[in-house]
Amino acid sequence: MNMSDMIVPGVKAVPFSGIRKYFDLVNEMQGVISLGIGEPDFVTPWNIREAGIYSLEKGYTHYSSNAGYIELRNEIANYQSRRYGLSYDAREEILVTVGGSEAIDIALRSLVKEGDEVIIPEPSFVAYKGCTAFTGAKSVIVELKAEDDFRLKPEMLKAAITDRTKVLVIPFPNNPTGAIMEKSDLQAVADVIMDKDIIVISDEIYSELTYGAEHVSIASLKGMRDRTIVISGFSKAFAMTGWRIGYVCGSKIIIDQMKKIHQYAIMCSPTTAQFAAIEALKNSADDVSSMVREYNRRRRLMLSRLNSMGLSCFEPQGAFYTFPCIKSTGLSSDEFCEKLLMDEKVLMIPGNAFGECGEGFVRATYANSMENLLEALNRIERFLQKMKA
Repeated sequence: MNMSDMIVPGVKAVPFSGIRKYFDLVNEMQGVISLGIGEPDFVTPWNIREAGIYSLEKGYTHYSSNAGYIELRNEIANYQSRRYGLSYDAREEILVTVGGSEAIDIALRSLVKEGDEVIIPEPSFVAYKGCTAFTGAKSVIVELKAEDDFRLKPEMLKAAITDRTKVLVIPFPNNPTGAIMEKSDLQAVADVIMDKDIIVISDEIYSELTYGAEHVSIASLKGMRDRTIVISGFSKAFAMTGWRIGYVCGSKIIIDQMKKIHQYAIMCSPTTAQFAAIEALKNSADDVSSMVREYNRRRRLMLSRLNSMGLSCFEPQGAFYTFPCIKSTGLSSDEFCEKLLMDEKVLMIPGNAFGECGEGFVRATYANSMENLLEALNRIERFLQKMKA
């Protein structure tokens, strides 16, 4: 038996993440400063960890309901209301998932099939295109441009829509660019799709991490609530990546179908993480604010130094990434990252790992200590100087 022939062709055709090989290389090297991993460098705040520990001490180690503990869903509903002006029924319109990634997967599996099209603005998180491929649907890529601050423009969206378009992904604040969409940007997008049968999947996992402009959800715009699936979670804002806890909010009609897939494939999210998440939403706003202030301090440093080195970088206003242009070096994104890693032991991620239009850029996270960032920036500057010599 040829084992390769047993694999579904659609799965075989999907490449591994372009980020993977760099992490494999780093695991074999000493002294590397990583600006590559997209997770907070902060430890989960103590009160959140304590809530998880206490739940174990009390013996709360059984399944929750499939949708998640109702206390957590109530807190999510309260949070969405007070932060973003969104109203959801905790019992019927909120589903707790294993991170935001599960939510993306089951949302797409509930909505699209072979022959359908999903519009994905890129550069963006690698999971959108991969999960779309697993459904048999087609990804239609809209290439975001640096001169537009990597925002989705209505004319670009119009050009991408066909009679097969079923879903539009709104990935803001954006990984890898740090771009945001303000209310006027979102309204322009909403105006394009308002009279069409298109569902929006709005990935808002970085919604708390903005610098200057407050996050606005497209679901809060008139007529958009019931045609939008809001995906969020605790990984980024609350420094809870390893807890694997996320959630999705939307119309009961869609949430019910997502819940079916979740029931059969997952059963329920980790219960220890659910108790920790309840505490996070109740009592950790100050911790989030403190982390955001520190990210902003690092963001300003990264932006200033990268631009001063000649790596032009637009100002990211969300998430914790910079996306400098490296075209002036004459190297491709892959060449730049591989050479920097080998010569100076600094890890960045090629921009084309997030879509072909990311070629000529690299992603550098500032979710690292100020000490490490300063050293990494000095190494990058030395690397660029040696290239010019």
